[in-house]
Amino acid sequence: MDRSSHARSRRIVPVAAVAAAAALLVAGCSSSSGGKQSEESGSAASAGKAGTPRMTVAMITHAVPGDTFWDTIRKGAEAAAAKDNVKLVYSSDPNAGNQANLVQNAIDQKVDGIAVTLAKPDAMKDVVAKAKAAGIPIVGFNGGVDDWKSQGLLSYFGQDETVAGEAIGRKLSALGAKNAVCVIQEQGHVALEARCAGVKKGFTGKTQILYVNGADMPALKSTITAKLTQDKTIDEVVTLGAPYALTAVQSIADAGSKAKLATFDLNKDLVKAVQNGSIQFAVDQQPYLQGYLSVDSLWLYKTNGNYSGGSEEPVLTGPAFVDKTNVDTIATFAAKGTR
Repeated sequence: MDRSSHARSRRIVPVAAVAAAAALLVAGCSSSSGGKQSEESGSAASAGKAGTPRMTVAMITHAVPGDTFWDTIRKGAEAAAAKDNVKLVYSSDPNAGNQANLVQNAIDQKVDGIAVTLAKPDAMKDVVAKAKAAGIPIVGFNGGVDDWKSQGLLSYFGQDETVAGEAIGRKLSALGAKNAVCVIQEQGHVALEARCAGVKKGFTGKTQILYVNGADMPALKSTITAKLTQDKTIDEVVTLGAPYALTAVQSIADAGSKAKLATFDLNKDLVKAVQNGSIQFAVDQQPYLQGYLSVDSLWLYKTNGNYSGGSEEPVLTGPAFVDKTNVDTIATFAAKGTR
């Protein structure tokens, strides 16, 4: 894990401490799953669950349909819910206004806690304030590292995207790259913009930004192909998610480009691509951990009054490089859906 520099002097809060109290309890078998919005209660009498009263946690994300990254986040959340005797209600919408409406729905349902992503924090500000006014504890994860404190959330779990981007930029420089294109699949998404800004800051070569439509893979593929066909001097493509990286591999081939490819985030297919050399490396922010800690922190707060990160610092779950040196070890966990 690259911890050589931290923007704005952020310190990493050890994630092991967050779950220490809960680790005394054996994992149970209650969970929830679903698509747009779903829930599954499970049996409250299942062996191994926390003996605390049943509580309901709403997890609301900005996930784009089909992005496997969010499956890993939800899997972590479900594992924590099973252990903590929590009914998890998961919902998502990439449209910021619709996501805010999902948070309002959770408030109306009087849930016991909310875990939310702040990909577009301005759109979420009012509804987050409503949740606080209703006395519902709320934590942030994945998106919003620069906004969670100002919006009054209890804790934040995720990656400092600027730090991660800078780490990639430095690595590309060390590998000898000269002209990189950073592909953003959703314009205006603060975390994605921060990633590419970080790459540009850490990279000694030229950095170009390419906006694509992450909800339309054929269009995304053709846009990247066209860029690489038009500019043969591009020797590095940086994508911001595993599905987009795997599509970009095809774009590079279609364009007859000699560019290398690096990416943020993992899934099991991307791990295979690192193994076979079609992708140089990935930076993992450990989405399973983000989902798990978000739910577990709300249980710890409700049960013990604990604040993860002391309510002052984010709990950083990345960045961690995955390349040829460690990918075989990571592959074991990726196959289980936990990395």
